[in-house]
Amino acid sequence: MARGSILMVTHDASDSAIEVASSLIDSWTVEGWNIYAVADDAKRIEKLNKKIQTIAKDELSLIDLVVVTGGDGTILRAVETARGNSSPILGINLGHVGFLAEAEQSDLVDVIKSVNDKNWQVENRLCLKVEVKANDRIIYETFALNDVSIEKTIRGHMFDLILAIDELPVSEFGADGIVCATPTGSTAYAFSAGGPVVWPEVEAILVVPISAHALFARPLVVSPKSKITVAIPGNSTNGMLVADGRREFPLPIGSTVEITRSDIGVPIARLNDTSFTNRLVAKFQLPVSGWRTRKNLT
Repeated sequence: MARGSILMVTHDASDSAIEVASSLIDSWTVEGWNIYAVADDAKRIEKLNKKIQTIAKDELSLIDLVVVTGGDGTILRAVETARGNSSPILGINLGHVGFLAEAEQSDLVDVIKSVNDKNWQVENRLCLKVEVKANDRIIYETFALNDVSIEKTIRGHMFDLILAIDELPVSEFGADGIVCATPTGSTAYAFSAGGPVVWPEVEAILVVPISAHALFARPLVVSPKSKITVAIPGNSTNGMLVADGRREFPLPIGSTVEITRSDIGVPIARLNDTSFTNRLVAKFQLPVSGWRTRKNLT
């Protein structure tokens, strides 16, 4: 009897990601797991491992676990692929920072055992729903696990924006753009733009202006129940919407972007109870060598 089904997602330009995936496939198929990949990933993997099976996207409800070999970008692609299914996503970092990943390449033995024992917990991460409207109709819809940015497209020109929260105006300012992020995405683009780091268990949405030319254009932390509206007024220029750094949509003058909490979250698999604080220190290599625990304080 099959132990269950795993979907493999690999970095699309990394030989090491395919090699790691192949090693995992060998270990798990021996234990009775069925290992699948969608078409493009399957073609890359099967050059090294013929045990991989191809699965159609409309069959992903059969998957018990999504395993990703790559960096945060690959994990975001896996989220896009598995969107709407309940399968948790387990990331093995082969990239740089890898905030979304649960394990490093050096942890493969532990990963293999934990999956065989079905020993993982699931964190359901807040996700954003994004709608672009023009002339009172929706012209584009998407989602974001990390962030959605609204950016200028013409270098050397100020990009005018109007920000409203819960349909009440907050400010109009010129900037390079604005980022709306989840707590998961607070360590990504929003962090680079000067936003705060938010612990994943905090339910909130960040609003972070990018290089704003205004007296009041500070990062905001708003309720997850709020609706954030960013309008591009007639005196502005065309913009570009980018969701999770993957999906782009051109924003015409006069359009508005509405951002709310999505009804569909993203399940992330965790293999241990490492705190976010320790993860933050490790990923950003923060200097904590001088810290003394409370019991050692005198």
